[in-house]
Amino acid sequence: MIRPSDRIETWIRRFLMLILVLGLPVAALSAGLTAYESSMRTVQAQSAERQEVTARLTSNVKGVTTDGKQQAQVRWTDDNGKVRTGTTLVKSGTPEGATVPVWLDRQGTITSPPMTTLTARTNGWFVGGMAAVGVVGGFFAARAGTRRVLDRRRYAHWDTEWDLVEPLWSERFRR
Repeated sequence: MIRPSDRIETWIRRFLMLILVLGLPVAALSAGLTAYESSMRTVQAQSAERQEVTARLTSNVKGVTTDGKQQAQVRWTDDNGKVRTGTTLVKSGTPEGATVPVWLDRQGTITSPPMTTLTARTNGWFVGGMAAVGVVGGFFAARAGTRRVLDRRRYAHWDTEWDLVEPLWSERFRR
């Protein structure tokens, strides 16, 4: 004879497995695609707002840093023919007068390069993967929680039954 709690556990496990099989790909794909599309909007906006120009170093870059880059003064000519200066990160050891690429925003201020499509793709994969991990984690947490609740009920039921049977068993050994 199967206990009612075992039947309940079986049905809950089936339900959770169905959620896992159907929910995992849906959650991963929808989260990943949403993150990718959002990142691609950022790529497009930044690409439209920023432009790359070639600048010249105005001093030698000496020394070594942990990432191999240092702040250095650069000079470039804007679209109106005006000479502009600013600072940007360049590789250590770059000589004075060398050309370096610099990204400018609409105001002509030095800024970081726009986000790449590779970064957008990576964001999509990462978020989709994390969504999949979340679904799997939720599955195991729900399964463990169900098991714990049902085991508590089973132990309480066994304690009640033992309270009824134990005096009869103990009596057998006192003779």
